[in-house]
Amino acid sequence: MTGVLVVDDQDLLRAAFAALLRATPGIEVVGEAADGRTAVELAERLRPDVVLMDIRLPEMDGVRATELILAEPPRPGVLVLTVFDLDEYVYSALRAGASGFLLKDSPPDKLISGVRAVADGGMLFGPTITRRLVETYTRLPRPQVGVPEELSVLTDRELSVLKLIATGAPNAEIADRLGVGEATVKTHVNRAMSKLGVSSRAQAVVVAYETGLVVPRHMQG
Repeated sequence: MTGVLVVDDQDLLRAAFAALLRATPGIEVVGEAADGRTAVELAERLRPDVVLMDIRLPEMDGVRATELILAEPPRPGVLVLTVFDLDEYVYSALRAGASGFLLKDSPPDKLISGVRAVADGGMLFGPTITRRLVETYTRLPRPQVGVPEELSVLTDRELSVLKLIATGAPNAEIADRLGVGEATVKTHVNRAMSKLGVSSRAQAVVVAYETGLVVPRHMQG
């Protein structure tokens, strides 16, 4: 059973999200919060698997709440809710460790599949949106010669996997391109994330761009 904490300051929306999730087999709504501070308190007490997090909240915004929730293990997956898909707060949330985002007007099946994907440790946004967010808001990286110093702790294979993650490639595609099994890819992903001190694949994508390992398309050539 996947436990979900629903966080939104709009009562009707929060109730609608919670009702949808409660009606879904395999998902349990363990709590609801209307502000960021309460969300942090409930996450610590209830230990949900997934936090459905509104980005703009009273008391404490969703970015800061995400940082605090993910500061100590066990770390849930955080799925950010937003109105605009290029909201600068979304990128900040990804840097803080959120696993992805959903627009608030997404269809119900997208919300459910998103919660399940994040619960399984995945990301929730397509390759196009991943690149658009990062390329729009990341600091422009300095030209790199060789491996960026921040990534020197990674093996060559872990670097290869990180580059492919940054393109939005799923594990199956990475496995096919590297000629290894999906279980091996998962091992490399987990080791790379651990070495980099990040808590989500999305956060690893941000690191790949910010260190210059991956160069945004508009800076190539």
